[in-house]
Amino acid sequence: MNTQKNQNTDSTTSLSQWLSHLESIHPSTIDMGLERVKSVANAMDIHLKDSLLITVAGTNGKGTTCRLLEQAMLAQGKTVAVFSSPHLLSYCERVRLNGELAEENEFCRAFELIEKARGDITLTYFEFGTLAAMKMMQDWGVDVAVLEVGLGGRLDATNILDPDLAIITTIDL
Repeated sequence: MNTQKNQNTDSTTSLSQWLSHLESIHPSTIDMGLERVKSVANAMDIHLKDSLLITVAGTNGKGTTCRLLEQAMLAQGKTVAVFSSPHLLSYCERVRLNGELAEENEFCRAFELIEKARGDITLTYFEFGTLAAMKMMQDWGVDVAVLEVGLGGRLDATNILDPDLAIITTIDL
């Protein structure tokens, strides 16, 4: 496992620099298992205990389901954050707060905290992004946190936290 750490990642590092760093520090795109990412989350005390946590899994319709949940909760006056992937134009599309894209500096701050907490633990690009989204949601103190489960299915990094509600959309064989 690659345990390389970049000493040039600090509070002045831009989002594009962070993303390049994240792409370079793990030897593979997918590294199945929850132990590594759970260990870093525990070290950072990441939890969403104060939020209604909803995960959305499946093959088709996850994004639409997340958006519908977001809009329904916003209509009820709730504060809502959504984590989804992939993004189309900007990495910031991966996390929304009350329907608005998260700011680049929020990702950078979260990435910096994760980098400091991970020690020699390797994390994939997606795992870094998932932890960053969870950290941002926790810091925002949202009423509702919606996490779109990625390609890892039950071993996806979004599953390090137990949801209050799990939704499964259609599954393609």
